[in-house]
Amino acid sequence: MSAPPRTLAADVAHGFPGGFSLKVSLRVEDGVCVLLGRSGSGKTTLLRCIAGLETPTQGRIALGDSVWFDSREKINVPTRERGVGMVFQEYALFPHLTAAQNIAFGLRRWGAKQRADRVEELLIAFGLGHARARRPRRLSGGEQQRVALARALAPRPGLLLLDEPLAALDAPLRASVRGFIASAVRDAGVPAVMVTHDPEDAAALGGRRVTLE
Repeated sequence: MSAPPRTLAADVAHGFPGGFSLKVSLRVEDGVCVLLGRSGSGKTTLLRCIAGLETPTQGRIALGDSVWFDSREKINVPTRERGVGMVFQEYALFPHLTAAQNIAFGLRRWGAKQRADRVEELLIAFGLGHARARRPRRLSGGEQQRVALARALAPRPGLLLLDEPLAALDAPLRASVRGFIASAVRDAGVPAVMVTHDPEDAAALGGRRVTLE
């Protein structure tokens, strides 16, 4: 029986040139928490702070009992040690690697058989068995999105972060992939934070909605 997901707690402030200051207090226990807001409201910056790609001016970020950032205690855990899975707007797939190799990229420290079994499990679960030997240029937009999501989930992260993962998809495909993301997050049993500017994404994915003003 898998352990219950740990709660993400982020209480941060981050200053920008020109006087703009981002101040957020966020709790995510399970499912998908959707961050809404206009362009420039700080959605992606918050995601980057949680991932460790950007350092907040002050505050605290923790997943369960694991403290990732604490400005008072001088704690700032590197991204690679936070165990976060990320899906970017442009997917950031490696063009010279096949779908299977992209999924396996984060499993380099795993044993060969364990790695192969995990990749095969995800190829089947994400409906990508037919595309295992294809490089990104030969994948459709929906297939690329699924490969990116499978790659993020492959190492069994404790938290999933998604930055506008549907922005590059057309309307019909976007609708079908919304459901896929919701089911994938549910099956993985991890909390997820997703950035979007589309209220329909938030409505379709359910869970908690947070609007940055």
